[in-house]
Amino acid sequence: MGALPVYRWRLAPDGYATYRQLRALGLRPGGQEVAAQVERPRRRRGPLVAYLYRIDRAKPVRPMTPARWTALAKANAARRTCPACRRDAGYVIPPSLGMCSTCAFPDNTPEGASWNSSPHTAR
Repeated sequence: MGALPVYRWRLAPDGYATYRQLRALGLRPGGQEVAAQVERPRRRRGPLVAYLYRIDRAKPVRPMTPARWTALAKANAARRTCPACRRDAGYVIPPSLGMCSTCAFPDNTPEGASWNSSPHTAR
């Protein structure tokens, strides 16, 4: 394969789309190679590059089956479960902490506090 055609920002010809644009159309690249690229110049750094795919070679997105929905729900639940206390944190556990904020910072949590309690609210 030779060099890719390079187009300036917003000047790509019709028939090409980025991955996100294909997704918005309900399509996927479908194994095709990158057909071209768009470059957006920047002042002090290298240009931003976006890869383009041919729309006529794109395939429709595969539909979600019940098994795929179940697998996705389990994966999202695993991202919310704290490995230290094994509770659902209600949010995605940050990889930088590796555990829920209650387990990561036990000294900052007042005794008997819940996620929605605040020291500034009168009870």
